[in-house]
Amino acid sequence: MKLLLVFVFAASISFVANHRLDAGEYLNGIDWEPPVVVVPGETAGASSSDAVVLFNGTNTSAWKNANRWSVQDGAMVVGKGTIESKQSFGNCQLHIEWSAPTPAVGKGQHRGNSGIFLMGLYEIQVLDSYKSETYHDGQAGAIYKQTPPAVNVTRPPGQWNVYDIFWTAPRFEQSGNLQSPAYITAVHNGVLILNHFEF
Repeated sequence: MKLLLVFVFAASISFVANHRLDAGEYLNGIDWEPPVVVVPGETAGASSSDAVVLFNGTNTSAWKNANRWSVQDGAMVVGKGTIESKQSFGNCQLHIEWSAPTPAVGKGQHRGNSGIFLMGLYEIQVLDSYKSETYHDGQAGAIYKQTPPAVNVTRPPGQWNVYDIFWTAPRFEQSGNLQSPAYITAVHNGVLILNHFEF
């Protein structure tokens, strides 16, 4: 009988607690601003409503120094020199699709070597690492010369690779001292390769 009474009492407390909450009340007493509504892309790979599209398949107008690069069949083709987005970004999410040269030429670091530089300093390696050996912290998805990716999921030359990069920019005090470091999480072809890596 005591067990039944305890159960009934506990159930009634739970019911009263849940009954008192409504949409305007919060368990922790903090008033939260509602999240911004973002409309997702209609298909996989399509941009969400808040995305800044840096390449639309037709021109390089969002980039500095892109006059030596070209657009062919809706893809940006690497030329000479480094390009940089005209717009600056802090914390952000990047979706990048890339393909290595076909047919594959060279070995190791000489197979489609490129990189994505965040804030012009932190490089995520772009490289044809499909059945091509190189040093581990220099292969596709590595933070160049700092850490290798957890796994190598590079597709063969001629197939598209996808990076989804989640970047938290470093913060500095007015004195210039580091307040909080940079962090990166990266997914390569749907596989987590870097998890909250600290710079």
